[in-house]
Amino acid sequence: MLLYYPLPDEVDVRPLITVAFESGKRVLLPVVKGEDLELRLYEGEDSLRKGAFGIMEPTGETFAEENYDEIQLALVPGMAFDKAGHRLGRGKGYYDRLLPKLKKAKLTGVCFHFQLVDEVPAEPHDISVAEILC
Repeated sequence: MLLYYPLPDEVDVRPLITVAFESGKRVLLPVVKGEDLELRLYEGEDSLRKGAFGIMEPTGETFAEENYDEIQLALVPGMAFDKAGHRLGRGKGYYDRLLPKLKKAKLTGVCFHFQLVDEVPAEPHDISVAEILC
């Protein structure tokens, strides 16, 4: 399961991270590496350190890209989503580069209710999420 460590203006999924981890689920969190996101295993709150953009990142083992097909669920933050599943990010393209690699994961956008809008600008190459949780 791919989750994210929230910024102050994002939906706080930290309780879900804790519950999933404590119930024995493999929890992955993204780590900024140059222009891309690398996925690492979450190994508890003590394994986090402040990374790029002040986001807490796991120091656990890197999850190899050749294993991305094992990821069944990916919760994805966004600045806005539309009902078609288009996502507006923060403009750096990190998730735009990651999401096409998650071919078997159910991509699920996570946002506050006010972030669900009528239309988000989208390009033909953009990857939409399958569902949105508000």
